[in-house]
Amino acid sequence: MMQFRIDQWRAWAPGLDSTDDWRAWCRAPVPLTDAQQQPDVDFLPALQRRRLSRLARMLFHVAWPLAEGHTALPLVFASRHGDTPRTLALLDELARGEPLSPTQFSLSVHNATIGLWSILRGDTSEMSALAAEGDGLEQALLEAGTLLGEGAPAVLLVLAEELPPALYAPHVDDVPFPYAVALLLTPGDDWRLQLHVGSGPRTDWPHALNLLRALCDKRHSLEHHWKNRRWIWSRTAA
Repeated sequence: MMQFRIDQWRAWAPGLDSTDDWRAWCRAPVPLTDAQQQPDVDFLPALQRRRLSRLARMLFHVAWPLAEGHTALPLVFASRHGDTPRTLALLDELARGEPLSPTQFSLSVHNATIGLWSILRGDTSEMSALAAEGDGLEQALLEAGTLLGEGAPAVLLVLAEELPPALYAPHVDDVPFPYAVALLLTPGDDWRLQLHVGSGPRTDWPHALNLLRALCDKRHSLEHHWKNRRWIWSRTAA
């Protein structure tokens, strides 16, 4: 069992940005239309903004405000699918025999975004990029909990998923729309996470979105099943 406190949270999806937006969606969750909206990252220099994919923009948009006031803040980033549009574009160029852009290639690797984050914030804290399965949120939380246990006063956890290109869509059924969720975690016992062996029904929404519903509804418990892992979340504080 691990214990922690969710000090603050932020999330973004097409048409959903503010806390009130998310509360309204959580009361009646529905699929969202992706019109290729871009999260606002005007706080970054223009030259750097142009290098960011939408997945990276989502991370910066939700995480930057939570990092304000922290000169050193460990970061755990998790994404099951990563930046699939950029990766597919590179594969397409290879298939056509075209030379690859060194910049695009360097930015396509899974940890490129947290590298840019470290550079732009001037933060050399420990940072990790995880490529987990359907329980990536919990896997990232275990990583963050380890950092808290080692004495970090706070850890930033970000989970983000981009809508896959049409070519991948028949094989990816767990990204209903692009979204990013950021949690500022601190030591405490407001929340507890336990892992048990056991299977159960798959939820209608990715678990990061189900967690937002629990936070907005002030729910005191929720479960997440993935393969033979049964994750039990419980809240001890009101």
